[in-house]
Amino acid sequence: MPNLADLSKRLLVGRALRSAQLSETLLPKRIALPVFASDALSSVAYATQEILLVLSLAGTALLHLTWYAAAAVVVVMLTVVASYRQNVHAYPSGGGDYEIANTNLGPGVGLVVASALLVDYVLTVAVSTSAGVANLASAYEVLAGHEVGLTLGIVALIVLMNLRGVRESGTAFAIPTYAFMLGILGMIAWGLIRILLGHDMVAASARYEIRPESGYTSLTTLGILFLGLRAFASGCTALTGVEAISNGVPAFRKPKSKNAATTLALMGGIAVTMFTGVTFLAIHTRVHIAEHTEDLVGFTGEYQKTVIAQIGETVFGTGSLGFYYVQFVTAIILLLAGYMPRQLHNRGDRLVFSNGILLLAAFAGLLIWAFDANPSRLIQLYIVGVFVSFTLSQIGMVRHWTRLLKTETDPKARRKMSRSRLINGFGACLTGTVLVVVLVTKFVYGAWIAIAAMAVLWVTMRGIKRHYDRVANELRVAEGAAEATTLPSRVHAIVLVSKIHKPTLRALAFARAARPSVLEAVTVNVDPEDTKALQEEWDRRELPVPLKVLDSPYREITQPIVNYVRSIRRNSPRDVVAVFIPEYVVGHWWEHLLHNQSALRIKGRLLFEPGVMVTSVPYQLASSAKLEQKADRAERFAPGAIRRGEPARPSGAEEIVSR
Repeated sequence: MPNLADLSKRLLVGRALRSAQLSETLLPKRIALPVFASDALSSVAYATQEILLVLSLAGTALLHLTWYAAAAVVVVMLTVVASYRQNVHAYPSGGGDYEIANTNLGPGVGLVVASALLVDYVLTVAVSTSAGVANLASAYEVLAGHEVGLTLGIVALIVLMNLRGVRESGTAFAIPTYAFMLGILGMIAWGLIRILLGHDMVAASARYEIRPESGYTSLTTLGILFLGLRAFASGCTALTGVEAISNGVPAFRKPKSKNAATTLALMGGIAVTMFTGVTFLAIHTRVHIAEHTEDLVGFTGEYQKTVIAQIGETVFGTGSLGFYYVQFVTAIILLLAGYMPRQLHNRGDRLVFSNGILLLAAFAGLLIWAFDANPSRLIQLYIVGVFVSFTLSQIGMVRHWTRLLKTETDPKARRKMSRSRLINGFGACLTGTVLVVVLVTKFVYGAWIAIAAMAVLWVTMRGIKRHYDRVANELRVAEGAAEATTLPSRVHAIVLVSKIHKPTLRALAFARAARPSVLEAVTVNVDPEDTKALQEEWDRRELPVPLKVLDSPYREITQPIVNYVRSIRRNSPRDVVAVFIPEYVVGHWWEHLLHNQSALRIKGRLLFEPGVMVTSVPYQLASSAKLEQKADRAERFAPGAIRRGEPARPSGAEEIVSR
């Protein structure tokens, strides 16, 4: 029943908000930070681990390169943050990378960025939730082996939280995000204190040697360089989510650009501090982790703990409160990093992009299922889209500042623009270099899937855009066009009739009130006896509209009506044919199954006929009236819970033309 479905939606999503209430959902910086930075901050939980996993392919021989890969990641992160601070000042409308690329590099490049961001959003949900479940399994090994089901269930929960809206979700996410920051920074601080006090902190996995993978036992200089670059590329997952703030500038309180830039700087500083601290502790405690457990010589368990779990266990002690706290908040922030109420363009009742949220969650769930909720396997698909959008947006920003400098004469403004262009130019060069590294080192390991998905999305969106452009051109009214003022020569109205009852009489009355040039009732003769009885009753009632009978020797209804309408149009091409179809409205879904759908078929055929207008004349039955009364009572019981004015669906038409 429509009211039951609507009530269920209200219970899950909350009361509908008016569009005018959008200003009430604007976020202060203390809430905007956890809302838009949760992805970037949470990636700290697995970025270091991904560096170690790649370097462990050569055993322990190349683990000393971890610092170099991490340092390069920090340089890129600081550069991207500085570059995006220029973005939010120049483009505060919330279009982010897409708007910048589309405006400065053209629609084709804009679609490349859009497809890259869509792929990135999907992978963010898949990777973050999978990594969150992996951290939970590190603390509670009973969960091991159930990662896929747990991850899919959590994605569904996150979808509901997103659908409830930006402000409510942001408030819900603020506490766990700040708790995560406190946990990681506290772990780093306590670890440093213990080191300064002379405590010998060694991870439990340090005693296990790592067996090199086949082909990595004797690497040449070029091979070492390639593996180091691959580790750096995997570590760049720490940069995911940086662009979220530039996409969410409209959600900030005023002054929007300034608050967004400040939040971006805070996020960058916190993320760099946490990433550097976690990497330092991982190196100092000699954490060992391998892609396959059998590669850890002497390891007899079935499940490796994550790097964060091993560090927490070493710093706080096995089974300690600090260890469980860090694991719990890390899992929570990773699970909540799928926050995504800013994608696509269909605002729902709660002023979030409901359709986009549901679509992204569906694709993320498919990836989680296909890759067994393994974050390391999913990460191979990751960050390609991130750096495509990074690079193209920075190139677009360079063109933006160059264009403005051509017309700006104020020396102070020119210096500021030149500085911004230099920052964006350096960002474009650096992120472009990283993109090449990512493509070269990760292509055969899964990055090709992300590239293929981007290509498919680009072609699809290009085709959709062409369709919309073509429709717009066909519908556009030229200045002084005759269509704007020319009236049809005549209106030829026909009312479809199967029998004489209240819906038929209402349709006849409405058609007469419209005062057409010609008005006639039309019935299809599929049973001569019924047609004769209808004609006799018509004459007996002296209805003031002539009745025309269309023969149908094969008992087909739709085609004779379509043929008759076409004949009217052929005889008088400048006439408009108005077809009135009486139909009644039922109040229960099962009542629709008891009536045929002939009127829907007729309407569907007539919609493709030029110069034809179809008008449905509804007649509400008692069941629909009762449904309206129930809606009234529900509205009084829970104001705002039920939207009124949503009519019950008409049945497939009142068997008007079919007996």
